[in-house]
Amino acid sequence: MPRSKDENKSQSIDTDRIVKVAVGEAPKPLNAPVTLVEYDPNWPRLFSREAERIKTAVGDRALRIEHVGSTSVPNLLAKPIVDILLIVENSADESSYLPPLEGIGYVLRVREPEWHEHRMLRAQRDVVINLHVFTHDNDEVRRMLAFRDWLRNNPEDRELYAETKRKLASQKWKYVQNYADAKSKVIESIIMRAQRVKETTSDGISRRA
Repeated sequence: MPRSKDENKSQSIDTDRIVKVAVGEAPKPLNAPVTLVEYDPNWPRLFSREAERIKTAVGDRALRIEHVGSTSVPNLLAKPIVDILLIVENSADESSYLPPLEGIGYVLRVREPEWHEHRMLRAQRDVVINLHVFTHDNDEVRRMLAFRDWLRNNPEDRELYAETKRKLASQKWKYVQNYADAKSKVIESIIMRAQRVKETTSDGISRRA
């Protein structure tokens, strides 16, 4: 998920940083528009199958496994990549979860100690799987899940996000991450809207003074 508006000011994912956080071979530039496809009803099934595989490999160290990203939202177009969220006790402790994940075909591709100790692993199944690892009780995790849940239940904002994705994807991007970060403004506006609704009581009175 793109950085929040404030984080973008100080931690913009420019080309140098994209290369810096990569693990292993340098990321290949895209230098082209981003490919999006219509929603595939098989994506939830692919997630469930992969979640079982991850849970079996990692065991109790997997505190939570969630389907996130655009493929987790019915009727939303997306890149044909299934994003999965894995919550562990401490994502910086790679030795506690990385070996069993490597044993089922995952490769560590991104390490971001300065951004919520985020790790991203990738595996090739029927589709590409991006596995995002975060420490429990993390603000970014709460944002990701709140955004997903809001889009699942709000067709107007889902369509707003879809239209934003269509427009941006048609442009030429050096890296896919540049396209992802370009969506930050609309994502933040949607999250703020979701938070306002959450902070409002059922009778329409705001909880804020």
